[in-house]
Amino acid sequence: MSGEAVGPLERGLAVLHAMAANPSPRMRRSDLTAATGLLRSPVDRIIATLLRLGYVRADGRDVLLTPRVMELGNAYLASCGLVDALEPYVVELADELDESVSLAVPDRDGARLITQAVRRRAMYLAFHIGDLLPAERSAAGVVLAGGWEEAQFHAWRARRRADPLDAGFPAVPPRDEAPAEDESERCLRSRAAVARRAGWALDEEWVEPGLLAVAAPVRDPAGRILAAVSVLTHTSRHTAADFPGHVMPRLQAAVDRMEAALRRATGPTARPAPAAQGLAPQPAARPASTAQDLRESKDELGMEFLESLARGLAVLSAFGSAGGGLTISAAAAATGLSRATARRALLTLRHLGYADSQGPTYHLLPRVLDLGHARLSCLTLTDISRPHLAELAALLGESASVAVLDEDDIRYLARAATSRVLRIDITSGTRLPAGPTSMGRVLLAALPPGELAARIARTDRRPRTPHTLTAPRRLTAAVAAAARDGYALVDQELQEGLRSLAVPLHDRGGHVVAALNVAVHAGRSTPQEMVERVLPALRDTASRIEADLSTAFAYVPLVVE
Repeated sequence: MSGEAVGPLERGLAVLHAMAANPSPRMRRSDLTAATGLLRSPVDRIIATLLRLGYVRADGRDVLLTPRVMELGNAYLASCGLVDALEPYVVELADELDESVSLAVPDRDGARLITQAVRRRAMYLAFHIGDLLPAERSAAGVVLAGGWEEAQFHAWRARRRADPLDAGFPAVPPRDEAPAEDESERCLRSRAAVARRAGWALDEEWVEPGLLAVAAPVRDPAGRILAAVSVLTHTSRHTAADFPGHVMPRLQAAVDRMEAALRRATGPTARPAPAAQGLAPQPAARPASTAQDLRESKDELGMEFLESLARGLAVLSAFGSAGGGLTISAAAAATGLSRATARRALLTLRHLGYADSQGPTYHLLPRVLDLGHARLSCLTLTDISRPHLAELAALLGESASVAVLDEDDIRYLARAATSRVLRIDITSGTRLPAGPTSMGRVLLAALPPGELAARIARTDRRPRTPHTLTAPRRLTAAVAAAARDGYALVDQELQEGLRSLAVPLHDRGGHVVAALNVAVHAGRSTPQEMVERVLPALRDTASRIEADLSTAFAYVPLVVE
């Protein structure tokens, strides 16, 4: 294999893995040379390529992963088919039991979380999609170990010797001390055997004090264990003695429904984006780079652009729209690359443990989720918006903000202010009435007519300035104009001397979830100049935020915080 491996793809994936595994989200190029063992020159070229592709961003001398890197993990989640087939039953079970429920698949000698339905309480599940748990420290892992061959126990022993404190599993607290190897193996084998006979396993605070979990296997039509579904609770709600009896009847019924769904399934399919009525859905994900895109990048960046790395990432991403596995010919067709290039990329992914093959068909493996997905799946709308706001504010030299509708007000989530003598004192969490604000109007414009009329009827319409629209009829007309035009311009209605322009932000399904605006002092720009100068930049930034939202929240609920 070494003669056919794509070296830049190997090294590029090593850099992404190192960034995802680093405790801090920020790394410098010197940190990456130390973490990967690569020389500075190839690290610089890899970072230049990843910057061009949008998988990382630069902040001064630091580099950070961007939400776009989650498209690699999304490619696995889409192509494996299990999330789309089984997630509805995970959600249904969580609703029935009013407890958090997760689904994990085997990944080497661990359990990899691929979907979950979380009940948020004062104390709740803090795992993320893509997290890897050691088999011996989770009910799901013990259930999956019930299907292991001896070779997998051998691999588990090797891993335990190399990492006795579980430092390589950031999703779980590290051990204080390493248990005796023989005792640990006997314990795992015994627990796996009991789980195999009983059909379930109980995690009695193995991961963390207070956390209980019951897991059961999900089998394919041939009887092989494909996944483990777990119900999690806290000892303040249940005891280890009563929890299995409370959970198992409904857990087993859910497993039966899952297995029936797998028998009915004709094959994995990529998840479509749900469309909101009357609104165009956002793309399910940014398309993988085509051969033409890569040639243009190479022409522009020259030797700094590693085309073979970009080609390999394009092949990996192509699994997301493949509806399952890819043959060499299908990978070449999906990316516009030659068969020889696609073949080498697929062989490299298999060599590195990110893919496997059955006959001529290649399939992604859960390890792909190590490439930043678990790290970034806890992002919120605020997290995603902030770097885009900073770029927009720097481009225009004006303050930029994101806000959501909160009852009859708008509430600011994030803001990038500029350094000027005249400044607007607004911070995250600030609330303002929706009616006289540009962001409020584009958010009100997304409401159904009946709800909009009720909001306007009860909103605070006291005049803030001589320009404030207070009559319900005029305010309704202004909101209708925002819906028609796709933006709202408010001229000195909230505060004299302040003009603001806003556009909506849509989620993956086309629903308006927030608004983006730029505010300027009236002395610096006329209304017409704002539309001509600010609106194009505002819409471009909104498009980039929406693309990140589509990728980041393809398989997790959108968190508006």
